[in-house]
This record gives sequence, structure tokens and C-alpha cells, in this order.
Amino acid sequence: MLAKRIIPCLDIRDGVTVKGINFVNIREVGDPVELGASYAEQGADELVFLDITASHEGRKTFVKLVKRIAENLNIPFTVGGGISELSDIEALLAAGADKVSINSAALKNPDLIDQMALNFGSQFVVVAIDALEKEGSWTPYINGGRIPTDKELFSWTKEAQNRGAGEILFTSMNHDGTKNGFACEALARLSENLSIPVIASGGAGNMEHYAEVFTKGKADAGLAASIFHFNEISVPQLKEYLMKKNIPVRL
Repeated sequence: MLAKRIIPCLDIRDGVTVKGINFVNIREVGDPVELGASYAEQGADELVFLDITASHEGRKTFVKLVKRIAENLNIPFTVGGGISELSDIEALLAAGADKVSINSAALKNPDLIDQMALNFGSQFVVVAIDALEKEGSWTPYINGGRIPTDKELFSWTKEAQNRGAGEILFTSMNHDGTKNGFACEALARLSENLSIPVIASGGAGNMEHYAEVFTKGKADAGLAASIFHFNEISVPQLKEYLMKKNIPVRL
């Protein structure tokens, strides 16, 4: 079994790391460059930086910030937010990002996934999906969880994979920021349906939740924000716990 990845996520608004609950009630956490460097030192496998208001406000992710992050990191990191065309992706990769995440842009223009994979390679393409579950059906949303689409989670992830996505980053809007655990049932179904890695996001509250998402949820990686930002769990502490549970991680 491949080692499971621990990925702190830094949601960025106006150049500052923030965190909310169910995509609202946002509060500031700190400087993304300093936080990112700290997580790298702790042993995080990767980082994700998301400009959470870029799509909604119709502007681009700050390339200058990505350059600063790259200068201070020695682990892979993914950047997303406000990306709508190949020139955006080219600029972010040139600034030092290892992978680029698209969410709203992919749902509005699915051909962008094909173009990204063709021009840069699937290994650089992360398709992120913010989905809300109602009455047993999962609906992807765009613009930072503000607008529902006519897509359905499982068919959309399959389409994204077929178009060239290298990874799926699935965030359950029902679980986001609640610290009540990941959406393991949906994650297991995604992992069974897809041949590319699935990153779980939304709901991490303790170390048991991580063990559950890697076993019951069958996720390849677990992403979280609050538990790391507010020092509730450290990355080394989490990895030691998972090792004791016979879940493979990189120490």
C-alpha cells in the first residue's frame, strides 16, 4: 500500500490565511508563507494553497505570493483559485507551484481539463470539487460554494478523470469546518470508482478521523486546516498515531 499523505490546507483571502465553518464565518489565521514553512518543517507531505475568493471576485491568484511560498518551501504544493485559462496555469507553475487546482473553471469549461493535461501533463492537474449532499445526492458548487451546478459528484469526477485530471480533491461542504469527521461513505465510493488518487477534505477534527478516512474512506490523502492551524494536532503526532494503526505514512 502506498503511503498516505497528510496535507495541511491554507485558504487565503487578501493574502492572509483564513478558516471558516461550512464555507462561512471566516476568521484570520496568519501569514501563509510562514505557516507553510512551519508545516514543511513538521513533516507535512504536501500543502494546498487556495485563494478562496478569487473566482467569486473575478480576479487571479496572486502570482507574487506563490513565488514567496516556493522560495520558502521544500515540499510539493498545489495552488488554486481564480484560474480560468492556460496562461494562468503557466504563470503559477513558472512561479514555483508543483500542481494547479481548478474547481469553478472546470465545471464552467470542462475542456480546460483536457487542455491542461495536454499542455502540462495530468500530474499537474488537480480537479477540486466542493459538493453538498441533500437527500442522498451530492451536487458540486462553484464560486467558493456559493452557486449549485447541474452536475452530480460521481459522474463529474469520472468525467474529470477521463479528461485528464491527475487527482481529485473532494471537499464535503456538509462536513467542512465541523470537525465531525470526513464524508467517508462518499469518499470510499469515489475511490472505488476512480483510478486516480482522491484527496479527502472537510470535517477533520481528531486523529481518529484520519484513521477512518484512510481505512473506511479509502482516501489516498487527507487534507485539513483547522486542526493544524489552531495547534489541536501536530503533523508528527498524527503520523505517529497512524503508524501505530498500521496505516503507512512517510515519517
